[in-house]
Amino acid sequence: MQGHLIFSLLQEGNGKVSRVIRMGTRKSQLARIQTDSVAGRLRELYPDVHLEIVAMSTIGDKILDTALSKIGEKSLFTKELENALERNEVDIVVHSLKDLPTSLPPGFTIGAILQRENPHDAVVLHPKNAGLTLDSLPEKSVIGTSSLRRAAQLKKRFPQLEFENIRGNLNTRLKKLDEKDDYAAIILAAAGLKRMGWESRISQILGPEDCMYAVGQGALAVEVRAQDKDILEMVSVLHHPDTVLQCISERAFLRQLEGGCSVPVAVHTEVKGSMLYLTGAVYSLDGADCLKDTMQTVVEIDNKVSESAQECVHVGVTANSVSSSALEAAEKLGMDLANALLNKGAKDILTTARKLNDAR
Repeated sequence: MQGHLIFSLLQEGNGKVSRVIRMGTRKSQLARIQTDSVAGRLRELYPDVHLEIVAMSTIGDKILDTALSKIGEKSLFTKELENALERNEVDIVVHSLKDLPTSLPPGFTIGAILQRENPHDAVVLHPKNAGLTLDSLPEKSVIGTSSLRRAAQLKKRFPQLEFENIRGNLNTRLKKLDEKDDYAAIILAAAGLKRMGWESRISQILGPEDCMYAVGQGALAVEVRAQDKDILEMVSVLHHPDTVLQCISERAFLRQLEGGCSVPVAVHTEVKGSMLYLTGAVYSLDGADCLKDTMQTVVEIDNKVSESAQECVHVGVTANSVSSSALEAAEKLGMDLANALLNKGAKDILTTARKLNDAR
């Protein structure tokens, strides 16, 4: 393979030459745990490869006193990592897929989407409220969340509660919850809590009837330079086909809506047999206005995979190991559902939400 020369080489004591691959990650504890889990998988599959982890801070890690939706930067947690990838300082980057915009910078692609952890949101209660749920918390209890999507849905579902912004990494947010009386509970992604080993802090998992999740939530993505065909091939074995199809449909839905951090968009996907089901919704900031629908498509996983990487990029994802017809069906499903909601007036809801958020 010609491309193997792009790797750094490491001369070992026994004269054996090992390939060195540098993995970029954010510095947060959760990001490191996620990157270490991907590195562990790669070491099992490629014992001759030497992996180096390069940690760095991103805009989203540095600005902690402003709501994510107000910063106005689409790649809050990814830009610095992608800059390092572009400068060849790292060879691959591990992200939470929900942090990756639906359109990647030129020359980059998502080379692997790993099997999804629980994608739902979780309620973490202040210790004094142990044993309660969002339904049984006292009226006017303050719930902390940094997500417009969560707040919009939960305001509608639990009108007796109040919702306030909370920022910081998982450790910081839990500390703010436990050490002060500002919040009765906070809402976090169940996947992050599980990966941190803090599953015992989960008081309640919010099902789709209470709160649908963010596009890509719970899935890890490996981003690479599109021209590095050997690295692309190497990480592609990490793809989990069902998760790939779910996330492609979700990302296509969001991209067609032109949604992002500054507007409340939520999804719920399931693969049952050869069927992929996608539920998508858009909300006003207060949750009062909502457009929601469900569609499905056939996504049979066959063995007809694409021979050309160029033919197989769907909303930034290269998945040559997955059936090209299934990938196309998943992307079309997301676009069709978005168009159905746009035809019902979703654009007006999203435009108003964006304006109101900008004016705050």
